[in-house]
Amino acid sequence: MIKLFQWIYTVYSGLLFITLMLVFGIFIVLPILISDRGDRISFVFIRAWAGIWSFLSGIRYQIEGREFIDLKKTYIFIFNHRSFIDAPVIPMAIPQVLRALGKKELSKIPVFGWVVGRLAIWVDRTSTESRKESIKKLIHMLSKGKSVVVAPEGTRNDSEETLLPFHKGAFRLSIETQIPVLPMAFIGADRIMKRGSILLRPGKVRIYFSEPIHPPAPSENAVNLFAEKCRNRLEAMILTHE
Repeated sequence: MIKLFQWIYTVYSGLLFITLMLVFGIFIVLPILISDRGDRISFVFIRAWAGIWSFLSGIRYQIEGREFIDLKKTYIFIFNHRSFIDAPVIPMAIPQVLRALGKKELSKIPVFGWVVGRLAIWVDRTSTESRKESIKKLIHMLSKGKSVVVAPEGTRNDSEETLLPFHKGAFRLSIETQIPVLPMAFIGADRIMKRGSILLRPGKVRIYFSEPIHPPAPSENAVNLFAEKCRNRLEAMILTHE
């Protein structure tokens, strides 16, 4: 019986997600098509979409550490990726205009891929050329003062490990641009959608921000050491708050 109710809830929440994306989609995309600065307006509607969907789906957020974010500065945000609901969590948690690095496969999702694609940089992780091109786009966005969001694990963590091994791109980018990395830990998202299941349930996602981690000067081993430092910080945040 519990499983039946969970299926009903999942179908309801999924249809609500799609309906709200259809309603808000044009208001998210249109400002960007009109002006490069239109993304500020777009994010008002993205947060409206995410907030209404979360409220009507019974998903709540507890956010701590926002005082570490200086709205006038640019950051490379990293987070632990354990659930597909990270997409609405990110705009609810970060009070800045953003660009996110996302897997190319997500661009094929009807409606979602078209809307989010205007604010995401898709990357095919199996292609070296695609990865290089995505880095160029990220550098361009950072040079314009826009923060970016990267999941350094590269894919959703379905293992029992706290974090998967980190890809080095975000940390190489930080060192090259001297823009700090700001870790954020998502706790509870994988309880709303458990690993290996498509079923949803109501609940609370807790988001914790850390102080920014400033990159070192370029050197032969700087990227590896910096990636390890950021991974250790994020892992400690997760273990502390779980």
